[in-house]
Amino acid sequence: MPLVRVDAVTKTYPTGVRALARVSFSVEPGEFVVLLGPSGAGKTTLFRCLTGLTRPDSGAVEIHGRDICRLGGRDLRTTRREVAMIFQQFNLIRRLTATQNVLAGRLPLLPTWRVLARSFARDDRQLALRCLDTVGLLDKAYTRADQLSGGQQQRVAIARALAQEATVVLADEPVASLDPESAATVLDTLRSVAARGVAVIASLHQVGLATDYADRIIALRDGRLLEDAPRGAFDPQALEQIYERSDARVAEPAGG
Repeated sequence: MPLVRVDAVTKTYPTGVRALARVSFSVEPGEFVVLLGPSGAGKTTLFRCLTGLTRPDSGAVEIHGRDICRLGGRDLRTTRREVAMIFQQFNLIRRLTATQNVLAGRLPLLPTWRVLARSFARDDRQLALRCLDTVGLLDKAYTRADQLSGGQQQRVAIARALAQEATVVLADEPVASLDPESAATVLDTLRSVAARGVAVIASLHQVGLATDYADRIIALRDGRLLEDAPRGAFDPQALEQIYERSDARVAEPAGG
C-alpha cells in the first residue's frame, strides 16, 4: 500500500482561484518525490491538504490508507503524527541546542506531564543523538541553533522529523535559502531518509536539483498535474510548459 495517496483532489479558494484541479498521485515507502512548479502552481495548497490543514472541495488525501480529510479528534492527531514538515526557514528555536530542537519532535508522543515539564526520558535523549548522527551532526549536538550554518540548521530540522518517527516527510522549498554546497548536503540527507523506508515529498524550484536527486518528478502548473514520471523519463516539453510565461495567471493565496 502507498504511504501517500492523493485522489482527484480539487481546491478552489473563496476568491475564485482554483489552486488544485483533480490532482492524483501516490508515493510508496522509500520514494523521494520532487514537486516542480512556479509560484502559484498549487504546491503549498497540496502540502496543506497532506497535513490536514486545508480540506479539499473534493477528492481524497490518504496517509496509510486513512483519508486525513475525514478524520477528527484522536484519529486525526494520530495520523498527523505520521507526517513531518520541513520548512524553508528551518523553524528551529534558535536559543536551544541542536539536541533540544530534535527532542521537540518527541513532544506529540509524550504524556502531557512530560510535555508541560519538558522532561525527556533517557531513551528519548539517546534517540535524539542517534538522529543527529544520522544527519551527520552528532558533533553539534550541544551547539545552539543560532550558531549553526543554514545547511546545518536544515539538517537539524530533518533530524527532528526522524525523532518524530514520521513515515511521511514533506519538505517545502528546503534548500531555497542555501548555497549550492549546503543544498546538495540537505538533499543527500533527504535521500538517505527516504532510503529508510520513509516517503519524502519535496517542493523545489531548481530543475537541475530535481533531476539530480528525485526518484520521481511531479510537475504542477495552475493547480493541474502536467507530468508524473521517473526523473530519467521526465518529458522536456512538460518542463517548458511548467515555466512558460502566462500573464493571465493569478497566484494562489499564501505561497506556491
